Amino acid sequence: MPDVHLQERRPDLRHRSRHAQVELAFRESSPVSNLVLSAPLKGWIAPLDETPDAVFAERMLGDGLAIDPTGSMLHAPCDAVVMTVHRARHAVTLRAANGAEILMHLGLETVALEGAGFEVQVREELYGTANQPVCIGKRDEEGRWLFPVKGALDPNDIAIALGKRLLAYGDIPDIAARVGELEDAQRAVAATNDVATRIPYFCSGCPHNTSTKVPDGMRAYAGIGCHYMVQWMDRETTGFTQMGGEGANWIGEAPFSKRGHVFQNLGDGTYNHSGYLALRASVAAKVNVTYKILFNDAVAMTGGQRHDGTLTVPAIARQVAAEGVERVVVVTDEPEKYPAGTLWPAGLTIHHRDELESVQRELAAILGATVLIYDQTCASEKRRRRKRGAFPDPDKRVIINERVCEGCGDCGVKSNCVSVQPLETEWGRKREIDQSSCNKDFSCVNGFCPSFVTVHGAKPRKSAGVAKGTDNWGDLPAPAIPEIEGSYGIIATGIGGTGVVTIGAILGMAAHLEGKACGMIDMAGLAQKGGAVYSHIRLARTPDDITAIRIPAGGAHLILGGDLVVAGTKKVLTAVKPGRSIFVVNTHEVLPGDFTRNADYSLPAERLKRAITQAVGAERAHLIEASRLATALFGNSLAQNIFMVGYAYQFGALPLSEDAILKAIELNGEAVAMNQAAFLWGRRAAHDPARVEALIGPSKAATDARRLSQSLDEIIQRRVAALTSYQNAAYARRYAATVETVRAAEAQRAPGRSGLAEAVARNLYKLMAYKDEYEVARLYADGEFLRQVDAAFEGDLKFEFHLAPPLLARKDPATGEPRKMRFGPRMMKAFALLAKFKGLRGTLLDPFGYSHERRTERALVTDYEALVKEITGALELSNHSYAVALASVPDKIRGYGPVKERHLAAAKAEEADLLTRFRAPPAAPAQAAE
Repeated sequence: MPDVHLQERRPDLRHRSRHAQVELAFRESSPVSNLVLSAPLKGWIAPLDETPDAVFAERMLGDGLAIDPTGSMLHAPCDAVVMTVHRARHAVTLRAANGAEILMHLGLETVALEGAGFEVQVREELYGTANQPVCIGKRDEEGRWLFPVKGALDPNDIAIALGKRLLAYGDIPDIAARVGELEDAQRAVAATNDVATRIPYFCSGCPHNTSTKVPDGMRAYAGIGCHYMVQWMDRETTGFTQMGGEGANWIGEAPFSKRGHVFQNLGDGTYNHSGYLALRASVAAKVNVTYKILFNDAVAMTGGQRHDGTLTVPAIARQVAAEGVERVVVVTDEPEKYPAGTLWPAGLTIHHRDELESVQRELAAILGATVLIYDQTCASEKRRRRKRGAFPDPDKRVIINERVCEGCGDCGVKSNCVSVQPLETEWGRKREIDQSSCNKDFSCVNGFCPSFVTVHGAKPRKSAGVAKGTDNWGDLPAPAIPEIEGSYGIIATGIGGTGVVTIGAILGMAAHLEGKACGMIDMAGLAQKGGAVYSHIRLARTPDDITAIRIPAGGAHLILGGDLVVAGTKKVLTAVKPGRSIFVVNTHEVLPGDFTRNADYSLPAERLKRAITQAVGAERAHLIEASRLATALFGNSLAQNIFMVGYAYQFGALPLSEDAILKAIELNGEAVAMNQAAFLWGRRAAHDPARVEALIGPSKAATDARRLSQSLDEIIQRRVAALTSYQNAAYARRYAATVETVRAAEAQRAPGRSGLAEAVARNLYKLMAYKDEYEVARLYADGEFLRQVDAAFEGDLKFEFHLAPPLLARKDPATGEPRKMRFGPRMMKAFALLAKFKGLRGTLLDPFGYSHERRTERALVTDYEALVKEITGALELSNHSYAVALASVPDKIRGYGPVKERHLAAAKAEEADLLTRFRAPPAAPAQAAE
């Protein structure tokens, strides 16, 4: 640093502007140059010797001066470049045009303040004058939006903006070409749409699945927390405020609303933080509102931390009661857990969560503010604590008898649980419980269906996988390791919680081990709630080669798609560059939370695959069933991500060595042997996929129902056999005769068309094999259910059935549905006995046949046979599509009891519309004008 000499003057700076001049001469080893400094702030000037700090008084940092300030704004004393602003913001280092470095230090011992009281302001002092410089950022030179304040900054947009402004100063061909290339990429972004999206959802078994329900016709307001996601579910919940403002909007709205009452969701973390104040305001305003305080025993949104202080349900109840709410109730999944002697406020009542709807209706009728405390531990936190042995782990599991299940989806509606997944069977789409994600909430058993069984003592059966003992593969050819030119962009995508971020950690460590540079950005959002996660990974030779980590449009060399839906989103598809990028994607289908509300929801899998292939090119798109392969090889799907890393490596898509990747897996320390093997098997699958498939072999269906028929003949034969077991051979012949009549009519009247015979074969069987008490009993007693259980679980098993027997079940006054009852393992003997009386079905001696539901089911069979007769008699090429649609309507008549009634009403309305179209004469062909 140049020597600093002070030509000392002591001007009074108290009433002078910052442009008051204090001259300092800076002498360098070269010819002396003078530098004029403006006073950096208002105050009294003093020599450094008077500073009560040895560092400055002894000029350890160089010569200078001190100012005893009378103002609070620090300005730059000359034209200079800001070199550094200390992290505590108490010191700034500038470099003047002549190279002199100027340190401006505010106060003594101010580093200990850690930035408190200081604010860096540059723009405010540079702008607002007659000769202000032009600054663009949020807006351009004309005041139009350039980089909007919302959303992420895109590196391509920044580069285009800079490039255009450089080109304004001259013709620079390289920059012009690059700007044009980037503009093409951004136009592709604008023209691309998401094929599908993965929206975050409540975790499996989340308390909010139940707690956020509101009675029909009522409304709730959302709040801050995980329960915020209820807004994109069908629960009449809208709007939210800042944390601590929950309910304040209703205080303003209530005097002008025709609605007399609302519910306000309030998380326990928010209540503890500031929500208590909003509740007090609602009490003072005398508005009719019910605060639903959702007590989950953890701040789940930010990682499951414990609450500060001693927040408990009894403490909250006493607090709100003291504030003057009209009534306080507690709703919980475990009413018995509160010990005797718990200090509750007077008048408080405790209810099981099954009573939630009736409790909410009672509170909505009370004038003033009321409080419902919903007490159930966060599902994710339960899982964490169970792993640590710090939370009870019920020794039971739930299984769905896949043949008794009707696929109506009522279990999904009742539980809102994403562990209830679809199961495609020969007899239609059913439901199954994903045991790997189930958090044992058990609310799914409330679905009005006799297929749910609680299995006590059950532990999921594990498979060792076929990878063990198969080391005689031989050496694999080494792939060509790509060279890094500048930087190498990788995007890893998938569903939150499946290890996507770990991919970046392992690749980053591998790069570090090789002396390469790595930068990563993980864009997770609500990925922890089953949403999308994107990990952007930049590899380079040196850190200076990484100018931006985020991968822009056209910037990816490799895409590792752990989920088909996320891989097919706009931001991933437009990141590829045809001819350069390699796309490796797992085609396993994981349905999003939408499935809980839409029983027929399906992923647009083929459209997603086409979009990926079109984006990168067929020769560079690798669509692999990574989950299926990993499960077959290792007994679970957890190895799928590293399997895909190995697959990409073998295709020469990773600029890292095998040794570095394997060492990084070892250093990660999680399931090291399995993940290193998964990397190897990913390489093998890329090199010789046929050999890997031959080792795995064709997947064997766990049950006969999961084996799908491959021809119309097989479909008919299996149903003839099933109806014979259902009733008798004559009943089966009646079915077969009708189907053969349709098959012949379709061949004769609509040559070249197909689909009608299969539709009748499937749907006539469905109606004829209606699941009455005898059939449900038979489907439990014939041995197939026990085989299903044996394939899923091991242990000392004990069954508990959830049924609503027609002569025993009482109606729920809130819902009008019969209440399900629990029955022990002896029901298996009762089922075996009841099944033997199937011969009584539909006769005068059938005690169940007189119910409205059974009479309706028998009528549906005869009505459908009459409809089929009409269809075959009037079938033509022109109305064939309507005929197939009509014949398929019974597939939508699903469920039991009241659920089936609702589906039947909707199906009959659709049938009437289709029948009108089928009966309409074909439209006359349009004639050309003369």
